[in-house]
Amino acid sequence: MQHLLNILLALSLLSTAYAATAEEWRKRSIYQIITDRYALPEGADLNACDPAKQTFCGGTWKTIKDNLDYIQDAGFTAVWISPVSQNYEGPRTPYGDPYHGYWIADATKLNSRFGTADDLKALSDELHRRGMFLMVDVVVNNVMALETDPDLSTYMFKDKSQYHPYCPIQWGNTTSEQNCWLGDTNVTLPDVNTQDPTVVSAYTTWIKALVQQFNIDGLRIDAAKHVNMDFWPQFCGAAGVYCIGEVFDADAGQALQWQGKQALDAILNYPMYNALVQAFTIPGPQNMSAVTDMIAQIKQKSADPTLLGNFLEDQDVPRWASLSVDPQSLWNAMIFNFMSDGIPIVYYGQEQGFNGNADPMNREPLWPSKYSNTTTYQLITKLNQLRNFMINSTEDWVTSQVQVLSSTKDGIAFMKGSVVTVLTNIGSPPQNVSISAHTPWDNSLSTTDILTCRQYAVGSNGAIEVEYSRGGVPVILVPDNMLDNSGLCGHVAATVSSKGAQGAVNSTNGAPRQLATPLAFAVGLFAAVASFWL
Repeated sequence: MQHLLNILLALSLLSTAYAATAEEWRKRSIYQIITDRYALPEGADLNACDPAKQTFCGGTWKTIKDNLDYIQDAGFTAVWISPVSQNYEGPRTPYGDPYHGYWIADATKLNSRFGTADDLKALSDELHRRGMFLMVDVVVNNVMALETDPDLSTYMFKDKSQYHPYCPIQWGNTTSEQNCWLGDTNVTLPDVNTQDPTVVSAYTTWIKALVQQFNIDGLRIDAAKHVNMDFWPQFCGAAGVYCIGEVFDADAGQALQWQGKQALDAILNYPMYNALVQAFTIPGPQNMSAVTDMIAQIKQKSADPTLLGNFLEDQDVPRWASLSVDPQSLWNAMIFNFMSDGIPIVYYGQEQGFNGNADPMNREPLWPSKYSNTTTYQLITKLNQLRNFMINSTEDWVTSQVQVLSSTKDGIAFMKGSVVTVLTNIGSPPQNVSISAHTPWDNSLSTTDILTCRQYAVGSNGAIEVEYSRGGVPVILVPDNMLDNSGLCGHVAATVSSKGAQGAVNSTNGAPRQLATPLAFAVGLFAAVASFWL
């Protein structure tokens, strides 16, 4: 029943099969996949994939299509897959094989390792049948070679003038970062000359055709800051879909200049990622002010914070569990990404607690997890359920911007729309600390923490207080009168909301609901933590 509701609710939101706008994408949540590592064909050896070997393990577009229930049942409404273009085909390199899809040869051809054109179209069609969006990773900045003077006859661009001459990058020099070559002399990444009109014309023609042929809804742009900025409006304009770029920079001012009409719809929010690492990892600096400071910077410098891509993991950074030993640190930080401004993105395996530290070990196969219904998977499902409900039951929740209510060294309380979230970095062990804040809510307003389904009344002057004598558990408070038809905490789910909700919907939680006295927000780590999100 839940799966059927997911399909009905998501379908009611989908207005077109492709050419999805930024406005439509801000309402989505994204599950990121490395195509080779998500699922195997039936009968394949489930124990043969060793990420340290840096070679192909057998995932394809078809195996993604055949295993979408796992993603949709968690409430995700979009899937981001690896680049689909033809990759290097030759002897093994010093860094393994191009299982990841980023070593482009001819962008106009498909990667035969991942399947056929019919397979990719079938994946797209199946996602759209479920009311979900397809995001495809694209590499424009460079191709791949094994020398600095490669034979160009097999590439999309065959003339030397269509590439910048070889030079190693001088980091900090913008011209060098855009015109010199990524990679090294073992595996070179010849830099495509995106200032050349013939290159611009070929790329815009290609991306328009690719998007239309496979009904692609959005593009993730690899190495976006290594391309001249004025290329992107032409490229994304031809694509006609939402474009989010990788701008690998912790500095908000440097990174966010790539968002806007002069560049891209959005960027992956590396500045906030770095702030979350500083604030929540255990062990770590536990600098909560990094988050509040970054919220302020993003408000000031972002063209639209609600379009940014929020994440804790991807293929280029360490898994969270390799940085932080306490699961509560993951859950608190992850909730920030869902309940603050921006589009939440979950990298496959995060929900399974994968702990690979860096490339290639952070590119594990998912199938050894047996796609388990872990505590983190359950939490993600509930977060998607709440976020999707708020988007579809209100006019402006998704576009309203976060307001910080209070912040201490131990935690932060913030409000987005009518939802108050209280997070802490103390971890699982109990501590004699609390976080208090004043909300705009009326005295004695009845609210529910949707993670525990405990019901509380607000104190005088809108006061709330969360204390952690039983551990650092996150809290998400929603006024009870807003939860009707949500399917959360005993509230019956609507079959399809008037706005067309998206994502997972549970019929009922079944947890007891109790009215507490004002300021009674004692929460903690119960013996069975998993019961919080069942």
